[in-house]
Amino acid sequence: MRVLAALSGGVDSSVAAALLLEEGHDVVGVTMKLWGGESDTGCCAVSDVEDARRAAAQLGVEHHVFNFGEEFERHVVDPYVADHLAGRTPNPCVECNRHLKFDALLRRAEVLGFDAVATGHHARVVTSTDGHRYVARGADSAKDQSYVLHPLRSEQLERVRLPVGRHTKAEVRRIAAELGLRTAAKPDSQDVCFVTRSAGRGAFLAQRAELRPGVVVDEEGRVLGDVEAVELVTIGQRRGLELAGGSGRRFVLDVDVDTATVTVGPPERLLRDEVRVDGVVWAGEPVEGRVRAQTSAHGEPAAADVRLDADGTVTVRWEEPRRRVAPGQSVVLYRDVATEDGPVEVVVGGGLAR
Repeated sequence: MRVLAALSGGVDSSVAAALLLEEGHDVVGVTMKLWGGESDTGCCAVSDVEDARRAAAQLGVEHHVFNFGEEFERHVVDPYVADHLAGRTPNPCVECNRHLKFDALLRRAEVLGFDAVATGHHARVVTSTDGHRYVARGADSAKDQSYVLHPLRSEQLERVRLPVGRHTKAEVRRIAAELGLRTAAKPDSQDVCFVTRSAGRGAFLAQRAELRPGVVVDEEGRVLGDVEAVELVTIGQRRGLELAGGSGRRFVLDVDVDTATVTVGPPERLLRDEVRVDGVVWAGEPVEGRVRAQTSAHGEPAAADVRLDADGTVTVRWEEPRRRVAPGQSVVLYRDVATEDGPVEVVVGGGLAR
């Protein structure tokens, strides 16, 4: 099988390529050049391209760089800015996977005659007894990335390989060390790749849009303080709010960007019985009834019931009240499916909280 291995310059993608070679596949490495601006947080930095090139050389495979900068700007960066300006909390990694790694790259691979694309994500592709392919959790629960792969559909997964998903992170680093790969001890990338640690999210957004100061009020409308930019405040946030008066912990309950108003209150006021979800992508057929729903990349899944609504949205009703999900965040639905190896927990769908 001819496999195009996406090499980000990290240890996971390097070992993914090595495992494919070990299985006897014809492997070619490619690094996606996505962001042309300043980056110091991994996967988009110039140094990562060089790390990927060196890893490919150590493995003895060809290495190419594909420029997807225009697509990245259109599908990831621009929506990231727009979401903040609308008071939503974006997840750019999900959108990068949706539009770049498993769309643009898959299409490019097909044109070039490759049978599959491989990445270093900690997740697995499994096939149910009825022939549907799903994203399943990786072997290392602490590193599981199935959440950010939820937009992948069964037909896409026919051409996706996730070799490191069956290994723990410690095993991946051990394999890399045994192979003498320079990436063996390289730290994992963190945060949003196109936002630098030194400048931060506020500076990045301020370069692209006008940010407005906001007022912080309690639920009765009493003014408690202010924020430098209402667009940077997130539902559920506690840190960074310098509030006057009152006692006890106070969290952001609502953000109204139109009036530049942030409402805060005690944590119990964040509790909700359900969340409405837009734009759900189903791995196979839409599901109703019992699921486990996860609302952040490393959050704990919770028992819930799914209802398909007439307007095309989905209502996820929690078994027990949960904290409100910030609009724009992914709500990912899991369920066990039957496979030849027994029941496996897989992603059956996911969308964005309204």
